[in-house]
Amino acid sequence: MNFSWKRNLVVLWLGVFLCSTSYSISIPFMSIFLGDDLGVTSHLEVWSGVAFGISFLASALISPFWGSLADKYGRKPMLVRSGFSLAALYLINYFVHDPYVFLVIRVLLGLLAGFVPSSIALVATNTPEEKTGYALSVMSTSGAAGSIIGPLIGGVISYYYGNRSTFLFSSAIVLLSAVIATLFVKERKLDRSAPRSRVRDDIREAGGNGAFVSLMVMTGICNFSVMLLEPLIPIYMLDMGISKDSASLTSGIVFSAVGIATMLMAPRWGRIGGRKGFGVILFLGLLGGGIGNILQFFVTGYVQFAVLRFIYGLFYAGVLPSINAMIVQVTEPGFRGRAFSLNQSVSQLATMAGPILGGLLGAFLPIRWVFVINGLMLLAAGLTVRTRRLEAQVSAVRTE
Repeated sequence: MNFSWKRNLVVLWLGVFLCSTSYSISIPFMSIFLGDDLGVTSHLEVWSGVAFGISFLASALISPFWGSLADKYGRKPMLVRSGFSLAALYLINYFVHDPYVFLVIRVLLGLLAGFVPSSIALVATNTPEEKTGYALSVMSTSGAAGSIIGPLIGGVISYYYGNRSTFLFSSAIVLLSAVIATLFVKERKLDRSAPRSRVRDDIREAGGNGAFVSLMVMTGICNFSVMLLEPLIPIYMLDMGISKDSASLTSGIVFSAVGIATMLMAPRWGRIGGRKGFGVILFLGLLGGGIGNILQFFVTGYVQFAVLRFIYGLFYAGVLPSINAMIVQVTEPGFRGRAFSLNQSVSQLATMAGPILGGLLGAFLPIRWVFVINGLMLLAAGLTVRTRRLEAQVSAVRTE
C-alpha cells in the first residue's frame, strides 16, 4: 500500500480541485441563469433556493447506498461513476430551456454526485494510518482552492460568453477529473465475494459506535455553521455601506479569504494533529472559529471583515480534516466507505438546512447577531468536545 499513497494523494488532490472548480464555475450564477436564460420572472428567490437545496437533499438520501457499493466494489469505481455522470449532466444543463427540467437535472446531480467524498474515503483507506491526518488535511486544501478559482473563471465566462456557457466549461473540467481518476488512481484490492451490506444494517452499526455518532454530529454542526452565514455575507457587506456595484467583488474577496487561509493552514494542522492528537486540533479549531465569528459582530468595514474572516479560516481549517481523521481511527477498514458516506449524508443535510435557517434569522435579526449566534454554537461544540473527552472516546475505540 505504501508505494502508491503519495501518488494517489497528488492525483486525487488534482481531481477534487478540478471537481470543486467545475462546481463553483456555474453554481454561483444559478439564480441569474434561472432568471435570464430560463425565464423565471416571479419568486426567483424561491426557485433559486429550491434548485440549490434539492441537489443536497438528493445527495444526502443516496450517499449511504453509494457507500455500501464502495465498500464492496471499491472507491475508485465510485469516483469514475460520479465524474463521468457529472460531466454528462453539466453538458445537458447547457441545452436546458425549461426551469422544471433544470430542477430534474439538479436532482440527478445530487443522486449521482460523490466524487469528493469518494476521494476522501479512498485517501483515508489507502494511506498509512500515521499519515492519514496529514493526507486528509492536504485534501481539504483542494476544495478550498477550487472554490477560489471557480467563481473567477465563471465570472469571466459568464461576462464574455453568457451564463449558459459556464455549464460547458464545468462539464469539460469535471470530465478531465474523471479521466485523471480513471487513468492514475490506484486502490488496493478488495474482497468482492462478500455480500453487500444493507443501508439499514449500516445505520444500525454506525449507531452502535458512540464515537462515530459524536463525530457525525460534529460534522453536521460544522457544515451547518459555514452555510448558515454563506447567503448573509453579501447582504452584510451592503449593510457596511458597500455599493451594489462593488458588492460582488468585495464579497468574492471575503469568501476567498477563508479559502486562502485553509490552503495555508490545513496541512500544518494535519501534521500537528498527527503528533498531538486530532481531538486537540478539533477543539482549537472550534474555539478559534467561535471567537472569530463573534468578533465579526464588531466590524465596520470590509477590510476588517476580510481580515477577521482570514483569521477565522486559519483556525477553522483544522476542523473538518480532524473529524475525518478521527473517523478513520474509530471505524474498521471494511466499514470505512459506508462510514464516510453516512457522514456525507449528515454533511449534505446540514449544508441544505444552513442557508434556510440563515435566511430566516437574517430576516428577523440584524445580521451581525447571526455571527454571534454562530460563534456561540461553535464554542458550545468545542466545549462539548472537551468535556465529553472525544479524544478519549476515539482512543478507547482504537484499543478495542
